[in-house]
Amino acid sequence: MIKTTMRTLPAMLLLAFSGVSAAAGFQSLEQNASGLGTAYAGSAAVADNASTVFFNPAAMTQLAGFHFSAGVVGVSERHDFRPGSVDGGENMALPNAYLTWQLTPNFSAGIGISRPFMLDTRYPAGWLGAAEGIKSELETVNINPSVAYKLNDTVSLGLGLDYQRMDVQLTSTGNVLKVDDNALGWNAGALFTLSPAMRVGVAYRSKIEHDLSGRLNGAAARTDIDTPASFTLSVWQQVSDRWEAMGDLSYTRWNAIDGFDLDNSWRLAWGAAYKYSDSAKLKFGVAYDRSPVSDSKRGVIMPDNDRLWLSLGGQWKFGRASVVDVGYAYRYQRDAKVADGAAVGKYDSAAHVVGVQYSVGF
Repeated sequence: MIKTTMRTLPAMLLLAFSGVSAAAGFQSLEQNASGLGTAYAGSAAVADNASTVFFNPAAMTQLAGFHFSAGVVGVSERHDFRPGSVDGGENMALPNAYLTWQLTPNFSAGIGISRPFMLDTRYPAGWLGAAEGIKSELETVNINPSVAYKLNDTVSLGLGLDYQRMDVQLTSTGNVLKVDDNALGWNAGALFTLSPAMRVGVAYRSKIEHDLSGRLNGAAARTDIDTPASFTLSVWQQVSDRWEAMGDLSYTRWNAIDGFDLDNSWRLAWGAAYKYSDSAKLKFGVAYDRSPVSDSKRGVIMPDNDRLWLSLGGQWKFGRASVVDVGYAYRYQRDAKVADGAAVGKYDSAAHVVGVQYSVGF
């Protein structure tokens, strides 16, 4: 296979990843709807349904018996480029499904299927920045089998394998790129139950080395890119009979990706839940995402910048085992300056995020 000589190919791929639909940068947290209402605060410590397979496999030990969870998160993005008032934003859907099973009192297993990275931006064919980007699509499917072991009443450990399929299509004036790859990674976590009212979780996701291959304008094309590793520290606390509080601090190692001059990024989130009744719970949260992309590195494929999340959600229990979660977040993004070829200006961007999820345990 002939390796493409297109100088901008790695940059095109990276910029496609740089604003995927959740946290700033490569990281995507929209892997359930139950966490959306709290802006995903406490993601590695809450452990209230099977989606913890993705966020912290060690927390599966908190789920007795058999648990199943499935849902979808929809994202409606707006990226208005000025001058010109051209909107490159699109609507996206991120479905997910998870399953956990407590095999013994101390050993649990689970599997998750999700789409941790997804992108869809589209501009008119004749717009100002058409030479840099017209249509950009990125889709992934991640299969994540996991196990967890409860060492004692305080400490649980978890480990998972990530099998990830990635498909990318990028179109600009005179260029059509289609590449794909299957690759492996791993994730691990630990959960510390400090008291019945407080848990601390830590979670790590490894980088995944993608060797993308396909066609560029009909000719063979190939390029390598790694997804960055990330680390999350979470806290969950039962403050009173009705109130829960939770927090998150995550760190993503963007500077470990070869060939790109990016900054490491972090995300800070705080949330709370109020038990309105035995069957209903209200949620809210706020989060701040720091982008790894500076003004000098930003491109039109995905104009990423620092983001502020404002989230609301609700949870309803039906019978003894069924739970429905809904969540909404308004994601405000700082104006993003761009100087990408002929596209010189700035973006006014924002997004509405809505999710619904059904969980059952028995």
